[in-house]
Amino acid sequence: MTTALRRISFIILIAMIWEATSRFSSLPSFMFPSLIQVFSTLFNGLLNGQITIAILNSIRRIFIGFSIATILGVFLGYLIWRYQLIEDTLGFVVTALQSIPSIVWFPLAIIWFGLNDFAILFIVTIGATWTMTISATSGFKNVPLLYQRVAKTLGSKGVHFIKTVIIPASVPQLLSGMRIAWAFSWRALMAGELLGAGGGLGQLLETGRSLGQMDLVISVMIIIAIIGTIMDRIVFVRLENAVQLKWGTNRS
Repeated sequence: MTTALRRISFIILIAMIWEATSRFSSLPSFMFPSLIQVFSTLFNGLLNGQITIAILNSIRRIFIGFSIATILGVFLGYLIWRYQLIEDTLGFVVTALQSIPSIVWFPLAIIWFGLNDFAILFIVTIGATWTMTISATSGFKNVPLLYQRVAKTLGSKGVHFIKTVIIPASVPQLLSGMRIAWAFSWRALMAGELLGAGGGLGQLLETGRSLGQMDLVISVMIIIAIIGTIMDRIVFVRLENAVQLKWGTNRS
């Protein structure tokens, strides 16, 4: 039995248990909707644009915030790796900031930017920047000294040294850091939209809760899980496998 077949069989089993529980449970349908009811709400939401617009808004925010966090994280990681003074100061602070949940920044974001897109983008960026910084720093530090010495012996230095030696050798670690950072920023986005405004999936989730529409809540949760799975398993895992194959470290 292949992995895909196992997963499909497991999902079908969960769906059957869910549907049977909703039909024979004493809980009212608005508290525990059936699978058919949930998929009906999901289909109608996609058809009338309610869920579709929310998906597009969330994807736009995650793309902007994650891109900023990736660039900023790589830049800060380079500075921490390159300069001992920055490692002793900024590096210490980054480690401390990374332990703070991104949603804790939301009150400050509201005060600084108001209850709008900027506040949510700030939360998304914060959610990924520190993790990306630490991963980039680790990637740069783990570049084999042999590579660096050979490149310098051949006359490579400055921007050429960074571009042809440090960055390529750090790519596997940078991709792993991006994968983790994306997960943090995706969760931060949902939390920010849940508490804020902007018409994304998080706000739609809060709308369903306030109206007592559990079928809408579960529909949005399914969409969030699907997008998260697609990004992790299809995008980042494939990128990591391609890089490992190119670098000759693929276990398969």
